[in-house]
Amino acid sequence: MNRHETTCCRIDAIVSIDSKGQVVLPKDIRQRMELKPNDKLALIDYERNGETCCIIIIKAKELEKTVNQTLEPMLKDIIK
Repeated sequence: MNRHETTCCRIDAIVSIDSKGQVVLPKDIRQRMELKPNDKLALIDYERNGETCCIIIIKAKELEKTVNQTLEPMLKDIIK
């Protein structure tokens, strides 16, 4: 599968947590996502059977766009 095909999930890298609890995103991923110093990322966790099993990382600006697209139509109806 090439990078231009749409897919939900794939393993791009395996990372470690250091003694300070920090994780480094590999350079190629930062470049593909066009991440710059001080960019904000939202972490979303998913629970299964009461335990967090997955963490999703999304650019905060992208999440904001999605929230606005979802809520704006509903809020227009409420605020009328």
